[in-house]
Amino acid sequence: MRLLYDVSHNTAKFEQHDVDGTTQPLLIHRKGATRAFGPGHPDVPERYRSIGQPVLVPGDMGRCSYLCLGTNKAMAETWGSSCHGAGRLHSRHEAKRMLAGVSVRQRMLEHGIYVRAQRPGLLAEEASEAYKDVALVIDALDGAGIATRVCRMRPLGVVKG
Repeated sequence: MRLLYDVSHNTAKFEQHDVDGTTQPLLIHRKGATRAFGPGHPDVPERYRSIGQPVLVPGDMGRCSYLCLGTNKAMAETWGSSCHGAGRLHSRHEAKRMLAGVSVRQRMLEHGIYVRAQRPGLLAEEASEAYKDVALVIDALDGAGIATRVCRMRPLGVVKG
């Protein structure tokens, strides 16, 4: 499979950002976050520079994920950062307890999503019920002007292990 775009969601990088009207070098640590640099920024790969940094916001195994673009407002308000995912509602342990006796694999297959998991318990830990609804998170990001929604992507397959 050809790689289209790759981004880490746990990084620490030196970057130049505005602090009280002065551009300064800062060590920006993004844990569970990703860059959302706006159009024209020199650190955005050249092929995306005119539109802004691609921002991948995964949902969960059973719901959609989104592709967004970073904005200049994100540069001003969040040092060019956006969330990287919906975020958990329940711990892994709680999710496994909640879904005891439920075949998450079968439920996903019924929705046309193929699953490959090393252990069945991994699926319960990562089930949709364990996460916030990413569509609501995207509404907040887009509404705040931090990232611009481009498209919604439906999962076809999941690999856990």
